[in-house]
Amino acid sequence: MKSVRAQFLGVAFSLVAAVAMAGPKGGMKSEVEKNFITVDFDPVFVKKDGRVMINLLNLEQGKVTFKVYDSTNRLVYIESVDGDLVVEKSFNFEKAFEDEYTVVVKDAEGTYSETITVR
Repeated sequence: MKSVRAQFLGVAFSLVAAVAMAGPKGGMKSEVEKNFITVDFDPVFVKKDGRVMINLLNLEQGKVTFKVYDSTNRLVYIESVDGDLVVEKSFNFEKAFEDEYTVVVKDAEGTYSETITVR
């Protein structure tokens, strides 16, 4: 009787292991397949102590343009970078005239902006 029970347990264990290794079949999907991960590649703007720091992952390594406008929409700064995978830029507004400035970043994926008020 013990040998039949041992054989049954051995076969059952083998079956469970085979099914587990085979993975999901038919209409079943694993959690990874159900929930696709989306990654946001928008630039990161950090405002701290009168500065604006920008970090951008430029996967296409295309042209990235930085522009700064004042409150009357006058262009006060422009710079372009081309071919860099990681683009980092820092703007120091500590000694700027009191105003509201808009920092604009444009790449192949879109245009992004952040506003800073200098008092």
